Parts: sequence; C-alpha cells; structure tokens
Amino acid sequence: MPTLSPLAPERFPDLPQIEGLRLATARAGVRYADRTDVMLAVLDPGSSIAGTFTRSATRSAPVLDCQAKIGGDPSEGAAILVNSGNSNAFTGRAGEASVARICESVATACGVPQTRVFTSSTGVIGERLPDDRITAAIDGLVAGLGPANLPAAADAIKTTDTFAKGAAREVDTQAGRIRIAGIAKGSGMIAPDMATMLVYIFTDATIAQPLLQEMISDGTDSSFNCITVDSDTSTSDSLIAAATMKGPEVTERGGPFEEALRALMLELAHLVVRDGEGATKFIEVAVSGAADAGDARKVALSIANSPLVKTAIAGEDPNWGRIVMAVGKAGAKADRDRLTIRFGDVLVAENGWVAETYTEEAGAAYMKRREIALAVDLGIGDGAATVWTCDLTHGYITINADYRS
Repeated sequence: MPTLSPLAPERFPDLPQIEGLRLATARAGVRYADRTDVMLAVLDPGSSIAGTFTRSATRSAPVLDCQAKIGGDPSEGAAILVNSGNSNAFTGRAGEASVARICESVATACGVPQTRVFTSSTGVIGERLPDDRITAAIDGLVAGLGPANLPAAADAIKTTDTFAKGAAREVDTQAGRIRIAGIAKGSGMIAPDMATMLVYIFTDATIAQPLLQEMISDGTDSSFNCITVDSDTSTSDSLIAAATMKGPEVTERGGPFEEALRALMLELAHLVVRDGEGATKFIEVAVSGAADAGDARKVALSIANSPLVKTAIAGEDPNWGRIVMAVGKAGAKADRDRLTIRFGDVLVAENGWVAETYTEEAGAAYMKRREIALAVDLGIGDGAATVWTCDLTHGYITINADYRS
C-alpha cells in the first residue's frame, strides 16, 4: 500500500445515503488479486444523468461510450460501473468490444437498457482490459447492492491514491432537505481539461437533466479545471452526476443547491491535489491584476505547472525568481515594473524588484508550512484566477518509475 499523503484529511467523511441509489464493490482481479477494484452503482428509474469528460485526443473507449449516452431517456433506470487497474485506453477495437460486453452484462443483470449503462476505467494505458474478470463479478455485485456502500465505492476506484476521497453537502429548502454526496479518485496525471480524473456525484434532488448538466459543466471551470498536479491530462477523465428525483425540486440556477454543489466539487478537487503523487505541500496560486481572466489563468497555470517552482517549494526554498520566470513565460501580458509577489502575508517583490521589507528568513519560514499561498498581481487590469497544485518531490519520480512494475 502507498504511504498515506501527509496532506490527507484525518478521516473519511460521513456521507448521506441517497434515496434511489444502491452500490456494491468487488475484487475482480483486474490487475491485482487482493484489491477491491470494481464499483457498481444502480439508480432508480427517473434519474437524470449529466457528465463532463476529458477532451484528450486519445481518450479511452469508456469515455467515448459515455459521451454518446449522456442525456438519454430518464424514464429508465441507470447503472455506472467503474474498474481500477486498467484504463482501457489506447486499446483500439478491443477496447470498444470490452465496453460493449460489460454494458450488456450490467444491463442484463440490473434490468436497465445498455444505453443507460455508463462505464469508467482507470489505471495502466495500452493494455487490453480483461473484461471477463469484470463480467464474472457482476452477479455478485448485484447481490451486494445497498444504499450505504459509498465509502467502499470510493476505495474501489483508487489507483495510486493514498486515501479514498469523499464529500457531502445538505441543503434545506421549504420542501425539505436535499442531499448531495460525491466520491473521487486522482493522484497523478492531473491537469484536467473537462472535469477531473474520476468523479461521481449523487443527489436526491429533483432536477431536469439539462439544468443539472449546465450546473456540472459550469462548476468544473471553478473546481476541477483549476487543479494541476503534473500538467498531464488523462485519457480517462470522467465526471458523472446523477439526480434520483426523490427529493425537493430544483428549477433555477444560482440558488442554494448549486452553491452547495459547487462547494462539494471544489472540496473533491482539493482532495485530489492533496493526494498528488509524492506531495508534501498544498499550494494555492492566486493571480490578480491581469489584462483579463484568460491571461490570469495562463499565468496561474504557468506558475502551478513549473517544475522549478514546485521543486523549490518541495525544498522549502523561497526562490521567488522562479515565479518571475513562470510569469514571463506564460504568454500573457505582463510588465516587470508593475509586478507584485507575495508568499501569504509576506510581501516579496514589488515595482520590478525585491521589496525593501523582505527578508530571506521570512520567506524561508513561510515555506516550511504545509499549505502555501502564492499571490501575484500583474498590475495591469482586473483579470483574476486561482488554481491549486502541489509540490514536486522525489516521491513523484519513484511512484511513476515503478507504476507498471
């Protein structure tokens, strides 16, 4: 088992049971014989399904299949099957055939149409998925379905993750309480261009699929699309959200439900960063004063993805010159003499030079923290953006050098 991330939360959170949702897990031996590696979620008829997926040009067969199915007939039940250990990516027609066989088996066992079966796979790229091991486990999964199995599902979808990731929110309305629960996996190959690694969000809200899709799509831009571990976008990134229609109705954007949904998504995104492969520091990069939001995002990601910045923070070296470098290479409008840099409350540089009040001792002391806040003001306009990342340590190299061994 991998060593627990020093940034891990103290415990897995209490997740509410979502009426209309049942889950089960199994040890199918997809890659390892002694690991829980398959999760099945079954949703009652009437559930609406939304999703966002990687825009990688080499996205996997499960991603392509899910993209084609999102927005189907909600009068039918639905099922989600996830395996870890093998991503079923870059597997050609064989990968498509594996997805078809899994969907057929799940549909038969669960009594739902194949068009309402969604699959996700995560793990090694370029190896054929042993789907017979998964289909052999489906009858047992169906027999074990229950409403209290979300924590076990979060554990089943891990690969190099050091801890299971979950989050929950409850929203009180005049018509009653709405419950939202989500699980995620992700540790490396994290630079999402859609949503994130693998994320599954369930709610008992009564909400139309188009409205749920709008909320999920927009919510990714301020959560999962604002995190990076290593600047690499996965072939398998998938987010699937399901509303079971058992609770109060949501009909409008911008209300308490969407606010809670966005908060849950951001919490899950932060948990992924906290479990970055080899991570010892959680880093926020906030850029303001850019010409526009797009430029601010370019600069923030340039800093967050810089190996020089990330290794300096890993070594607790307050090397602010590396931040200047990352600003300059970002491709955004910048002016050396208007630039301001802060480490938390420590003013580091301003007006094109190191701040008169700055000392290396203050910078070094700040870098010893587990949570680091880097703030850059470009002094040009009103554009702003915030992204989150982690440091880059020897642990990242060790994990990825041995990944297939």
